[in-house]
Amino acid sequence: MLFGSGKQETVTYNEFEKYLSNSRLKSMTVSLGSNSVCYVKAQLKATTSENVSSINLYIPSDKLTELLDSYDQKHPGALEVEYKVLNESGWTGILMTIATFAVIGFALFLIISQQSASNSGGRVMSFGKSKARVYQAGDKKVTFDDVAGANEEKQELSEIVDFLKSPDRYKKLGARIPKGVLLVGLPGTGKTLLARATAGEAGVPFFTISGSDFVEMFVGVGASRVRDLFDSAKKNAPCIIFIDEIDAVGRYRGAGLGGGNDEREQTLNQLLVEMDGFTDHQGIIILAATNRADILDPALLRPGRFDRQVTVHVPDVKGREEILKVHARNKPLADDVDLKTVAKLTTGMTGADLENVMNEASLMAARNKGKNVRMADIQESIKRVIAGPEKRSMVVTENDKRITAYHEVGHAIVASYLPECDPVMEISVIPRGSAAGYTIDIPDSDDNHISKTMLLNRISMMLGGRACEEVMLSDIFAGAISDIQRATAITRRMITEFGMSETLGPISYGDDNSDVFIGKDLMTRKTLSEDMTSKIDAEMKSIMDNCYAVAKKIITENREKIELVVRQLYEKETLSGNEFRELIGVNASSKEQFEKPQENVAPEQPEAEQLTFGQTEVAKESSAEPEESEKENTDDRKKVEIWPPYLTDDAEEVVIPDAGEIVRKAESLAEKDEESSDDEKDEDTKA
Repeated sequence: MLFGSGKQETVTYNEFEKYLSNSRLKSMTVSLGSNSVCYVKAQLKATTSENVSSINLYIPSDKLTELLDSYDQKHPGALEVEYKVLNESGWTGILMTIATFAVIGFALFLIISQQSASNSGGRVMSFGKSKARVYQAGDKKVTFDDVAGANEEKQELSEIVDFLKSPDRYKKLGARIPKGVLLVGLPGTGKTLLARATAGEAGVPFFTISGSDFVEMFVGVGASRVRDLFDSAKKNAPCIIFIDEIDAVGRYRGAGLGGGNDEREQTLNQLLVEMDGFTDHQGIIILAATNRADILDPALLRPGRFDRQVTVHVPDVKGREEILKVHARNKPLADDVDLKTVAKLTTGMTGADLENVMNEASLMAARNKGKNVRMADIQESIKRVIAGPEKRSMVVTENDKRITAYHEVGHAIVASYLPECDPVMEISVIPRGSAAGYTIDIPDSDDNHISKTMLLNRISMMLGGRACEEVMLSDIFAGAISDIQRATAITRRMITEFGMSETLGPISYGDDNSDVFIGKDLMTRKTLSEDMTSKIDAEMKSIMDNCYAVAKKIITENREKIELVVRQLYEKETLSGNEFRELIGVNASSKEQFEKPQENVAPEQPEAEQLTFGQTEVAKESSAEPEESEKENTDDRKKVEIWPPYLTDDAEEVVIPDAGEIVRKAESLAEKDEESSDDEKDEDTKA
């Protein structure tokens, strides 16, 4: 690149070598750096043809040394060379200058931002200010009419509303309204909705904040935010402060790994002082919600702070119907929709679950381009919420489909022959969620008391799929992992929490799998001896083995019915509960009829009808040596055709049995059982 007269020119290595070989250079300055590259600036001899006075370039030091040595040998002393060492402090000075300007610029930015924020009412850099959101009385209100299925809970909170509206009536009688109300319940039961409805009914300002908003990385910020929150509430009194998920800040003190200097504990101490200290906060009522009341600090729960604890339960069938009516207000329902029936199908669901069911039904109706929400849409949404969406496009091999059919039918058969098991709603081999198939059983009533028999029968039902695989397919598969995990969890709780072990007795052994970082678990965690742990494991194995033996016994005695149901399930892919009960001959018109099979349908199974866990010999009977008549029946059962035939080794010789043939074969086996039992009775009479 050329410049004007007397200017410098940056040249390449080849050009520099040419200048040097032609003796065009007058003098040279070499600046040596810390690396192997040096900076060369050379003055040219005066010429009339060029207007360049000097050249410069960066060149490796070894190359420059070779060129200068070669030139000096040819022209000794002809070139003046000056060597300099670069000053490293120069680079440091440049960096320091840049850093100084950056700091000054950042400081100016903060000053300007804070001034603009203060002019607009913002709170930039105000770490100690409360993050609570304020809803005034004129905002969109939520009232008790929007809350359904919680009549007792609304009654408890209505006194708070009445006090805020007319406090003189209570003061004349010397009554003191509760300073705080703690809402306790499972997630989705409507605790936050109740708090919003309370503020809406009272018509007062409503401060809402999460418990985690008090805790920050800066020391003292949480306590400062608590003070600012109550100062703001005092200016807007009467008002309501709602702290959601208060367990984030209100857990036991001294239980964490941080010790007494934990920032969370300082925040809790300030909250305790503000709620009931020397400062009187008239007209300020505190509502809080949590699903872990057991880990809250006792000082937070004492009278004077949270005087009342309102437990928000899972709604019963009547409450679910009322909740469904609330969520169906803005939805066009078809004539076939019966919300009372939907309420019976959604046993155990919370208000949030029911809202999700109705919303999914509306989305499904819109997806199908329907004009209203039908009962079929609601039923599908229930299954979607319970088991996940259908995956009909998923590629499933014929063998996997067959294995899944036997597994799911095993669950349903065991549930049908054991008392106190929930009725089967649907069986399917269509994948849903992460499952290859599913069996949905929904309770037909809201039972609050769970008996030992009920739990044992549930375990047997969960193990029914694995038992059916072993009996019908002579192999077991890994798909039963979820069933085994749930059955094991129930068994452990029966022994360690419910005291339902005959060997270990009614003793609570605690939960060794609890999280030590939650609440006071680190300080009060129980330890068991190795001997007691071994006894618990042995008792768990005994219960699981007994329940598995019951499931295998039911499967073995109903092989023909299982084949019939599997064939229908394989063809249709989905069977409703009524279709399943028609195939096995069980009438579900009443609970008693459902729990006990009809004698005229299955006379060959008296043991299955009366199968209970009252006797401990169930497992022994299943493993006892069968008599001659039983051996014959067992041999006959082994000869039943396996369907579908192309999945067997000798597929060409197997004929697909008709459903009527299977039923007739089952009746013939039943007659043999009756004849053998009559012969045994005659022999006993003669003896």
